[in-house]
Formats: sequence, structure tokens, C-alpha cells
Amino acid sequence: MFQIGDKIFYPLYGAGIIEAIKEKEVLGKKQLYYFLNIPHIRLKIMIPIERTNDVGIREVVTPDVLQHVLNDLYNGTTDPLSDNNQRYRRDMNKSKIKTGDIYKGTEIIRDLMRKSKVKKLSAEDKAMLDNALQILTSEFIQVRGVCKEQAVHLLNEIINV
Repeated sequence: MFQIGDKIFYPLYGAGIIEAIKEKEVLGKKQLYYFLNIPHIRLKIMIPIERTNDVGIREVVTPDVLQHVLNDLYNGTTDPLSDNNQRYRRDMNKSKIKTGDIYKGTEIIRDLMRKSKVKKLSAEDKAMLDNALQILTSEFIQVRGVCKEQAVHLLNEIINV
């Protein structure tokens, strides 16, 4: 169980903070809820505590794991399936994002950035890349304790090397 002030990661949305834990009655049923703040998209949301695992909420990664992820972003091998057709790639990348696994999100960024150096990305690929970058940036901010501008700058340095 998470505590107030814990830094968490919510798949599809990114990193945030647990601001409160309260009992609420919704549709006639009383439950404990986490009240989450996902600041990079200005989202406040409440999630029933009993559904936390179902939706994939996890703690943000450690600084060591983040460093490993950043190394993989630069040095990792491209997923051979990322060259498949647009629809397959879209479905594969959506599945990766939904897992909440930071390594899977990094694969999306790495593979689409490499693809963009060979040819222009489609609008759909560009949107997926932007979304994956936003999600990684949000976790980077929480783990490193930096502002958004610093996080974006550091990630751009790694990606564009």
C-alpha cells in the first residue's frame, strides 16, 4: 500500500504523487481511494486502492534503474518488429505503453527516433513518440527532482547524440 507523498507511476498518464488517501462512497459503495496528482498533464484522479494493481500503478523507478534505462535508450538494440506496418506498430506500441514498464516505453522512443533519422515519421508515429517522451519525462522529473525544462534538455541530449 502506498502512503501520502509517495511518487507513483500510472500507465498511460505518467508519474505523479499520492496527495491523499480517503474513504469515499461511490455508487453506494464505500471504499478507500488514492487521490493522485499527475502534474505534467494537470490531472487529479482518484483510484480505488483495491484496483491499484489492476490499473498498473507502481512506484517510480530508482535512480539506478533510470540510469540503466537512459543507457538503453542510447545503446539498446532496435526491436525488429518496429519495422512492421503502421497498424501493427501502433498496436505494439500501445501495448508497450499500457504495461507501464519504463523499459518498454524507452523502446518506443528509441525505435521511433531511429526510424525518424531514416525517414519522416507518420503523424501517428510522431504522436506516439511525443506521448512516450512525455511519460518518460514525467518519471525523470520525479526520480531526479528536476524541473521539466531540465528533464527535457537532458533527455534530448541523450536521444540526439
